[in-house]
Amino acid sequence: MLSEIQSLHDVWFTNRTVSKTKAQISFDDLTNSIISTGPFSFYIIDFFDMSLSHISPSIYELHGFDPETISFNDVLGAIHPEDLDFVIKAEDFLTKFFFQNVGREKLLSYKISYCYRGRLKNGDYALFNHQALMLTMDDNGGYGKSLNIHTRIDHLSNVNTYKISLIGLNGEPSFMNLSLDKENKQNKEFSKREIDIIKLMGSGLSNTEIAEKLFISPLTVKKHRNNILTKSDSKNTAELIKNCILQGIM
Repeated sequence: MLSEIQSLHDVWFTNRTVSKTKAQISFDDLTNSIISTGPFSFYIIDFFDMSLSHISPSIYELHGFDPETISFNDVLGAIHPEDLDFVIKAEDFLTKFFFQNVGREKLLSYKISYCYRGRLKNGDYALFNHQALMLTMDDNGGYGKSLNIHTRIDHLSNVNTYKISLIGLNGEPSFMNLSLDKENKQNKEFSKREIDIIKLMGSGLSNTEIAEKLFISPLTVKKHRNNILTKSDSKNTAELIKNCILQGIM
């Protein structure tokens, strides 16, 4: 095993659950809710023993892996060598961020998103968006099972921003474009209402149409849009939508 991949296991080892756990939501419900902007594959990883289940057949078409024999180390080994260090730091950062800023107990209410370059079936590399949704944890906050979704997005961008986004579920706020820099002090927090507006903007709705959907005034929508553009460092709506797709919000 490569030392870099072992480093990833070391990050997860101290956080994993000490026993088998059972998801409270059916896998069919989860997969039916997946919205993809490109070719994608998915699987469930059980951090208790690092086993994979519910592996999508598309993992062969994308990466050449046999769904019947693939291991988690195979998945990790397909990460571009130059991006492995980022992934290690990203996973370590996420553990600390939840503990210090959100609350470890809320991990089940967030979808994690970042990008890395992954090896394709033909040996080339392409940019992928990694999304992870923790399905179970134990009573001590140990990682149980996680649904991981990898979407090819090189038709949108070939440049990795090396940033992390946490999309809040169940009314939790979202954090976009978090830097791994220890000096990062400006966490860009997005409310549930702002995320709802972003998604409606992505559907092509006007301010008036969004206002009708959310039962608020067009002026309020306009104010939200301006705040959203500022927080996301986007020059216009088109750039915002692209950034949100790259960050797994849409």
